[in-house]
Amino acid sequence: MSIIKGLETTFNSIYTKYDRWRPTYVKELYDDIFDVKAINPSSDVLEVGIGTGQATLPILETGCSLTAIELGDKLADFSRYKFKNYEKFNVKNMAFQDFQCPPDSFDLIFSASAFHWIPEDIGYTKVFDMLKSGGVFARFANHPYKDKERNNINIAFENIYAKYMPGSLVGDEYSEENAKIRANIAYKYGFVDISYKLYHRTRSFTADEYTLLLGTYSDHIAIEETTRIKFFDEIREAINDNGGIITLYDTIDLQLARKP
Repeated sequence: MSIIKGLETTFNSIYTKYDRWRPTYVKELYDDIFDVKAINPSSDVLEVGIGTGQATLPILETGCSLTAIELGDKLADFSRYKFKNYEKFNVKNMAFQDFQCPPDSFDLIFSASAFHWIPEDIGYTKVFDMLKSGGVFARFANHPYKDKERNNINIAFENIYAKYMPGSLVGDEYSEENAKIRANIAYKYGFVDISYKLYHRTRSFTADEYTLLLGTYSDHIAIEETTRIKFFDEIREAINDNGGIITLYDTIDLQLARKP
């Protein structure tokens, strides 16, 4: 998915679809976070960009106090209701850049597929300041890649995207080198004990399901509605003409960094 400045709030208009079709994260990722930073009912945790809570539940289940930041008001309301049974959970409807708290407030700060919307220097500086000494920043994201088994679908997609969204198709599969480069950003802002890991999985969709997923991507949402309908019709037809199923190959990357 392309990242286009100014599309941060597009998800606010499709929050129920976002919750239904955006993936959660693998158990192994949380195990690795908790191996680096134990979280329990005495811990204070901050989530940057909760969206509809795709990454939140395993953290809440530790019994910690969790504050979530969310720019979209409908997304914030949705997540507030979704996790209403957790008494130590609260949502702040604001930009992370505007969130204020005392220094050294949190044991863990995490952000799932959201931190790229925040300018690097602002984001890392604020996270560092808000973490307690020994606290950890966990940044992770999902990177879907094209179907490796159905190349005819990929060829058809290239032609369709060239017509409707030229230059927007993802190139190479997300790599260990990509994860390493992202992890090393934290060195510039004073973090130590920096590490990264990759996790892999596949997800399969029918033609209708896949276009519903595409409808949760910010750059696809931004397409004029009539054009978007035609675009999705052609995507759906390409999948149905080639077996009716498309499989995405996901790479999830996790970067961990500790405040001294």
